[in-house]
Amino acid sequence: MDQNALSALRAIHELYCQLTGQKLSLRFDRERLWFEFLRTGFNAQDLKTVIAYLQKEIRANRRNVGALKLSNLLQLDRFEEDLNISKVRLRSTPSSTSSAITPNQPTMPTPAETENLRRQAREAFANLRRQLNNTPNP
Repeated sequence: MDQNALSALRAIHELYCQLTGQKLSLRFDRERLWFEFLRTGFNAQDLKTVIAYLQKEIRANRRNVGALKLSNLLQLDRFEEDLNISKVRLRSTPSSTSSAITPNQPTMPTPAETENLRRQAREAFANLRRQLNNTPNP
């Protein structure tokens, strides 16, 4: 491995440690993971994007904090998926037309509807009582 590749590995590992608040040594196995990461074409900006996305998801309780573990983060297929999802989420911003649309709020039933619902409930209970009274005991 040449000096440029080794310095790139060290720099991206240091960035990871800085972004996650961890202090991990850069052993051979981690060098290999970072080498594959960089060889695949990912870069420091991709790492920043995914870590920011994962931290936001963790704060919202949609992801587990283990997603930021280096051994999990550098599973390249999953990293690529998280990168793509984070870019989609970052790009999709609510438009002015969608902000004007509000979800359907439940409406209060009118007094006539309330009475109709009560009547239906009384009938359902009466039917249930009849069925239970006609059923032989085991």
